[in-house]
Amino acid sequence: MTEQKFGLSGFALKWIAMLSMLADHTGAVLFPQYIQLRMIGRIAFPIYCFLLAEGAVHTRNIRKYEMRLLLFALMSEIPFDLAFSSGMNFRHQNVFFTLFLGLVVVEQYQKNRDKLSSFLIFVIVMLLAEFLNTDYGAAGVVFILIFYLLYQYTLGKQAAFAAANFLMYQGGIQAYAGFAVIPMLLYNGKRGPSMKYLFYAFYPLHLLAIYFICKIMY
Repeated sequence: MTEQKFGLSGFALKWIAMLSMLADHTGAVLFPQYIQLRMIGRIAFPIYCFLLAEGAVHTRNIRKYEMRLLLFALMSEIPFDLAFSSGMNFRHQNVFFTLFLGLVVVEQYQKNRDKLSSFLIFVIVMLLAEFLNTDYGAAGVVFILIFYLLYQYTLGKQAAFAAANFLMYQGGIQAYAGFAVIPMLLYNGKRGPSMKYLFYAFYPLHLLAIYFICKIMY
C-alpha cells in the first residue's frame, strides 16, 4: 500500500497559486475598487518561487526547464500587455521573465565553482531584470535564489525566512504575501498529478480572457 502523506502536494500548491493570481489580476484590471482581490493575489508569487526552487533541485535537465519558462515568457507578453496596458508595452515584462532569470541564476550557482564569476552573473541578471522591468524585478530574482539556497534546511525555516525577506523589501499590501507561508508549511513533498502545461498555459490564456472581458465591460 502506498503511504499517504498529510498536507498539500505540489499540484495543490500550483492550484492555490494559480487561483490567487487569477484573483489578483481580475482585481487589478476589472475591479480595482476591491482591494481584497489584490490582497489574495499577494500569495501567488512566493508560492511560484518556492515551486521553482523545488523544481530546480529535482529536474533532470535545468536547461530545458529554462527554455520552457522563456518560451512561455515570450508567448505571454502580448496577452500581458493587452491585459494591463490595452496594447503593446515594451516597458514592463511579465513574470515568466522573472522566473526564467531566477532559474538562470540558480543554474549558475549549481554549476559554476568560480564564486567571483557566479556573483558577476548574478549582478548582471539582476540588472537585466531591472532594465527589462520584469514583474518583481531584481528583488524577484533574489527571492528565487533565497528559496533555492534554503532548500537544505527544514521546510519551516525555509518558508518563514523567505517570507520574512519578501516582506522586508515590500511592505504595504505586499505584506499579505506572508500568508503564503501557510500552504508552504503544509507542503508534503509529494508532486501530485502531472499537469504542468495546464499551469503554464493558464497564464497567457487568463490574461487574454481578462482583456476581452474588460473590453466588453468598459
